[in-house]
Amino acid sequence: MYNGIIDIKMELRKMLKTSIGFLRITAILEGISYLVLLLIAMPLKYFFDFPSAVTIVGLIHGFLFVAYVIMIALVLFRKRWSFFWAVWAVFLAFVPFGTFYLDKQLKVKT
Repeated sequence: MYNGIIDIKMELRKMLKTSIGFLRITAILEGISYLVLLLIAMPLKYFFDFPSAVTIVGLIHGFLFVAYVIMIALVLFRKRWSFFWAVWAVFLAFVPFGTFYLDKQLKVKT
């Protein structure tokens, strides 16, 4: 258990050193926030009359989505990847679990 935590910390440190790694982290966080919004906050709003869940999670998700798009643009210009890749990456943000698929692609690419 303890070695696993050390491995995760080392992986995160390594990822934060590159723009692609930072994009991967942003994509994972954005994907998690999207799933929380869809699977937890929306049912709380519509089934249990608790609209503030969508307000709070929606705000967090919106911030992470903007950060995700900014990181896509940054990687696009730094790595000189195609514009179609950037469109694909933004499209994946609208598909549940899509950013996790992008993370897998980016992990293979780096």
